[in-house]
Amino acid sequence: MPATPPPSRAAHARASVDPRLLRAFLAVAEELHFTRAAAALYVAQQALSRDIRRLERELAAELFVRTTRQVTLTADGERLVPYARRVLDAQEELLAAFAGAGAARPLLVDVNSPGLVFERILGRARELAPDLELMARFESGLTGAAAELLAGRLDASFGRYAGLDPAVRARLGQQPVRYEPMAVVLPEDHPLAALEAVPLAALAGETVYAGAGNPRTLEWTDLAARLFEGRGIEIAEPAPLAVGVDEFERIMAKTRTPVLAVVDFPVMPRTVLRPLVDPVPLSPVSLVWREGLAHPGIDALRRAATELSAAEGWLTRPSDGWIPATDALIMMSRH
Repeated sequence: MPATPPPSRAAHARASVDPRLLRAFLAVAEELHFTRAAAALYVAQQALSRDIRRLERELAAELFVRTTRQVTLTADGERLVPYARRVLDAQEELLAAFAGAGAARPLLVDVNSPGLVFERILGRARELAPDLELMARFESGLTGAAAELLAGRLDASFGRYAGLDPAVRARLGQQPVRYEPMAVVLPEDHPLAALEAVPLAALAGETVYAGAGNPRTLEWTDLAARLFEGRGIEIAEPAPLAVGVDEFERIMAKTRTPVLAVVDFPVMPRTVLRPLVDPVPLSPVSLVWREGLAHPGIDALRRAATELSAAEGWLTRPSDGWIPATDALIMMSRH
C-alpha cells in the first residue's frame, strides 16, 4: 500500500488560521471601510491590510473587492462571516471556561447614563460576585452600545432590544428586565409643569425631543415615533448632542423643547420631570449581551436583574400601559 503523502503547506495553513486574522476580517466586514475598522481594532491601517492579505493567502480566496470608492464582500467573504464568528465565539467560551472566577477579565457593562436604574442591577451583581471586576460604561443608547458589543469593546448593556435591526438581534442574547414608565422633562415655567402627571393628549401640538439625529439612540427615537403617531405630537429636529448637566441645561434653555425620558431620569437644574399618563407609555428594557459570551459576570448580572425585577415588580405591566405590539411579543417570549 503506498504511503499517505504529507499534507501540503497550503492545507496546513488552512488548518491553523490565526484568530487574530479572523477578528481583523470581521471588523472590515462590519465596517466595509479599512480606516474605520483599523480604528475600531486600535491598529494601523497598513497592519490591518497586511492581515487581510495574509488571510486571503491562507484561505486561497479573495474576501473583499476594494476600489477607491468602496469596500464590498465577495461571495467567499460572505461565506466566511458566520464561520469566523463561530470560531471567535468558541475561543472566547474556551478561555472563559478555563479561567477561574478570580482570573476572569473585567466585564464592561453599559448603564447608559448615571442615575438610572441599571446602576442598581450592576451594584447587586457586584454583591453577588465580589471577586469579579464589573466596570460601568456610559454609552447612552442601545443602538450605539450594540455596535460596541458586536465589536467586542463592550460586554453588556440595557435598552430596547426590539428596536435593534433583526440582523443585530440575531447576534445578541437578551433578558427582559423592566417595563419602564416614560416621562417628559419640561422647563420649570412650561404650562404643563404645574401638572403632577402629563396626559399624552396634553402634548398634542407640542414638539418633543427624542434623540432624533443621534445615531446611537435610533431605538429610542423609533419608540417615540410609534408613541406619538396619531396623537398630534411632533418629534423635534436634531439638536446638538448635550454631554453633561451643564450642556443639557444650556441647550434646553435655548430650545425650550420638552424631552421624552423615563421616570428614573436624573433631575436636571431648572426643569421638572413629569410622568406620562392616559395611557402610561412603557419603555421595554432588556439586559443585552453578545451571543456566545461566557463570563461569570454575565451570570451575576442576569441573577441580579432577575432578583430586582421580581422584587420591584418591574415586569408587571400596568393595566393602562402602552407598548408597541412587536416589543410586547419579544418581551413576553423571553420572560
